[in-house]
Amino acid sequence: MDICDKVAFITGGTHGIGAAISLALAGQASKISLVARNTEESAVRKQLESLGIQCLLISADLSKEDECKRAVQETIDHFGGIDILVHSAGAAAAGGLLNGAREVWYQAFDIHLHAAFHLCAAAVPSMRKRKGGAIVFISSAAGLRGVKNALAYAVVKGAIPQFTRALALELSDFNIRVNCVSPGVIRTRFQDYLSADQIKNNLDNRIPLHREGKPEDVADAVEMLIRNDFITGENIVVDGGMTMRIV
Repeated sequence: MDICDKVAFITGGTHGIGAAISLALAGQASKISLVARNTEESAVRKQLESLGIQCLLISADLSKEDECKRAVQETIDHFGGIDILVHSAGAAAAGGLLNGAREVWYQAFDIHLHAAFHLCAAAVPSMRKRKGGAIVFISSAAGLRGVKNALAYAVVKGAIPQFTRALALELSDFNIRVNCVSPGVIRTRFQDYLSADQIKNNLDNRIPLHREGKPEDVADAVEMLIRNDFITGENIVVDGGMTMRIV
């Protein structure tokens, strides 16, 4: 896909991985809609506008279906359509079966998976009118392996690659490609809860490349999946080799 003059709709676009994706696309996309729960004084919006990008900032709680629909419709009304959809918004969901998972289980599905469904249902008609589109979901390495004390998070992130494959097949006749990126340990505020010992264990033992990833590493993969017109239904893992190892 030639990203030039395309409209990109990015959730979670004001911080972390979503912000890095927004800035990665800024060199080509001329219109970007950033959707986040908290939008006060968005530094990313200021950066985008300084680059000459037309930027729409929408505050929405994407765990609610009507908010998903509203955010998409506001973007279509403002820019005339949507060509690119990236769902990066999400939240941690700690707890095991007998220890807290129920409290976060439904919220995790609402923001990670149900939001993806509702956003696509709202945006795909616009993509069909524009004769094509690109959709990218952000999953997680946690969705590829068992993870202690993160049952809801691991399950919902594991569902996203399958949603990617099924939706990619469904939308292929409309020239709409659907792909997924699964990050590992990426240094964002999402990792701020880690202790010094946990960080050391990640670097020494869990990540073969012995370093944390950067949001830009994930953004590079997302940009490639948007630009490459012959990739659909795929999940790209960006984790420094963490999930390819046995011990």
